[in-house]
Order: sequence, then C-alpha cells, then structure tokens
Amino acid sequence: MPGDSREIALLTNPTAGKGRGARSRDLALPRLRAAGFVVRNLEGRDADEALDLARQCVADGVEALVVCGGDGMVHIGTQAVANTPTHLGIIPAGTGNDVARYFDIPRQDPLAAADRVIASHTRRIDLARSGSKYYVTVLAAGFDAVVNERANRMSWPRGQMRYNLATLAELRTFEPLPYALELDGRSLRLDAMLVAVGNGASFGGGLRITEGASLDDGLLDVVIIKPMSKPGLVRTYPKLFKGTHVTHPQYEHHLVRTVTVAAPGIVSYADGERFGALPLTIEAAPGALSVLA
Repeated sequence: MPGDSREIALLTNPTAGKGRGARSRDLALPRLRAAGFVVRNLEGRDADEALDLARQCVADGVEALVVCGGDGMVHIGTQAVANTPTHLGIIPAGTGNDVARYFDIPRQDPLAAADRVIASHTRRIDLARSGSKYYVTVLAAGFDAVVNERANRMSWPRGQMRYNLATLAELRTFEPLPYALELDGRSLRLDAMLVAVGNGASFGGGLRITEGASLDDGLLDVVIIKPMSKPGLVRTYPKLFKGTHVTHPQYEHHLVRTVTVAAPGIVSYADGERFGALPLTIEAAPGALSVLA
C-alpha cells in the first residue's frame, strides 16, 4: 500500500470527451485516495493555466502527474514531466486517446485506469522534440494536418466520425504539396500528400500512419505518402486503421534521429494539438518520459 508520503497530482480537462473528463475524475479521485495517495486535484481554465499547474507540481516534486482527459492533456502533461523524475499517469477521457492505446490503458473504465496508476509500474519511452516542445504520438504535416484544422472547427459529430467527415471535405480540393526534407542531414525534395513524423504508431483515434514505430528505439519514423488520386486516397484511408497501407506503392518510410520538414502554408499538429508552422526540425529524445503503464 502506498504510504501517506506519496503525493501525486491529478490534472483534469473537465470538458474532454464532452464532459467525460469531469465524470472520469470524479470516479478516479476517490479510488486514488483510498489507495493511500495524497492527491492534488487540479484543473486549468485553459491549456496555458493547466501547463502552469502541471509545471508547479513537478517543481514541487510530486511522484506522478496523472492527467485525466484526451491526448491534448497528455500533451500538456508531457511538457511538464519530460526529462524529470516525475512519472506521467493517464486516465483516458478524450476523443482519440492514442497514448492510452499505446499502453493498453482501459479507455472506457476510469476505475481500471486509476488502478494502473495505483500499481505504479513504470515504462520509460522516447519522445519527439522540436525546440523546447515535445510530443508523444505523431506529427502531422500535410493532408492530415489540414484535416485536423478542419475537424477542430467542427462541433459535430463526436469522435472518429468528425475526422472522417473532415477528411472527405478536404479531399475535394486538396492538391499534393512540395516538400523539402532533411533526413539525418540528407536532403530530399518531392511532392507528397502528407509527411508524418512518428514517435508512436498512431494518431487521430487509431490511424496507424506510422505503423511499426517503436516507443523506445531512439528513432523517429518518417512516413511519406506520395501523390495519389483522390479515389486512391479514399480507398487507402480505411487501411490506415489496420496499418496495411504500408504495402502501397506511394508509401515511403525512413528511420531517422533528426528530420526537418518544410512545406508552404502548413501548420503541423502533434498529439492532436496545433504544434507549429513548418518548417520544423524534430529530433528523437530517447528515454525522456516515464509512464505509469
């Protein structure tokens, strides 16, 4: 049993998953306290305040920062705990919950997710870093980023279907983009539908764009989808959920330590959040995160 000296922070996005965040916290919090943890129960009014709260908890030396929400909350928590002794715990309550998928954390059962935190098994994984910002999942820097921009402007429907509708809407007008890439110092110029830089294998609620990516190999997986017809893209899209798109002739894959991605007019997304306008340089940050999994 944890002793009274074990203090953790529970940071919640109450609006995640249309209110699931608050409901999940209300179930998880008593379970964590009953297990003997001293729990700081926190929520920010916005992402900036949530990050400030998270950083303060880490500075105070809490044993773990447990985030309750979706991949956006994981993203915030990661900024605070990367390269520190503080562990990251996850109570999934969002739309995509890709990070929870990576660790088989129960996505529909907050009590079972809280039990993972209580068990306190840790796993050290890599992160991807650009400047002072980190991400866990995949950087989307093409058609997928444009879809994310549209999906974030939509209030309906919920969940994966919103991404599917945004995808179909963008397909009508999307044209391949001219990319300039630096892959561990090797230059590559080509037109492509998208470039994705994966630390993990999936994003967007299980789209396995960087299928096969390992969380602890010290490398980034760069996937390029070269130009294809719109019907071809529509046919390929369902394969992303199974990772079977890797056999497509327009698919290209590189393993690198560092990549620079440039393309005109694209705002990249990572962990489902706006990450930064291209060009960006992303590097692997080996072993930068300890997850309670």
